[in-house]
Amino acid sequence: MLNGAMLVWFIFAAISVIFVVWDSITNAPTSWVQRMAWILVVVYTGVVGLILYLLTCRRPFPGAHDAFTRATWKQSVNSEMHCLAGDATGIVIAASIVPIFGLTNGWDATIEYIAGFICGLFIFQALMMRGMYQGNYLKAVRKTFFAETVSMNMVMGGMIPTMIILASLWPGSEDPTNAIFWFRMSLATIVGGIIAYPINYYLVKNHLKHGCMTLPGRDGPAPHLGHCSLESHPTDKNHKEHGMTMRTLPLPIAIIWVACTLIFLLFTILITNQFVPLRF
Repeated sequence: MLNGAMLVWFIFAAISVIFVVWDSITNAPTSWVQRMAWILVVVYTGVVGLILYLLTCRRPFPGAHDAFTRATWKQSVNSEMHCLAGDATGIVIAASIVPIFGLTNGWDATIEYIAGFICGLFIFQALMMRGMYQGNYLKAVRKTFFAETVSMNMVMGGMIPTMIILASLWPGSEDPTNAIFWFRMSLATIVGGIIAYPINYYLVKNHLKHGCMTLPGRDGPAPHLGHCSLESHPTDKNHKEHGMTMRTLPLPIAIIWVACTLIFLLFTILITNQFVPLRF
């Protein structure tokens, strides 16, 4: 039964990825980082990612992308995709390598967390936002550190329990050459995305994290309907008038938020430990 479910999953996942790649090339007026994020998310989440892409990011017709993606909940989904794509990519890469060393599941999860954080922060967050900081990549890293940290903690709060519990239930699912490994990672990514959505909604609603942004001049008419990209054209007139003005929290408040998300992550690990013992 599991093999049949995986076969159906991978068939629909392949179709979903092909469509999103094609649409990204022919129809998307967004930055290359955002397009790559969506492609990777659909690779990991299959038809679930495709549905989200159609509902929140795909341009329905020329000139309508800004208006279509303007709702805060859609902005939040698009914002989370950068985090989820980077985090999941780092986690998948690490999870594909750590079995070689025969480490315990606790160390596996620790390495996967570090890899996900590095990939999410230095590629999908900082690269996306560097245009807002006059192309200063290091400044973009500093400015996106908070958003990546709290979002990553929530993503891992969903992914770690799912990965560890399913690994104990499905023998062979820790082997990257086995299809069940990729099915397990897909399910973990979906759970992580669901858990992390509320914090991303809060961040976007309060202008602490970017949402979905249309590249200036890429969507024909109606540039006044939504957000312009912060990744490029930082001095563009539309950027000044209609771009999302980002703000930062006072340091004590930011520390409290980081601590709260870290406590949540530790709580999920403790709960997981009740079902599958974590060993270091």
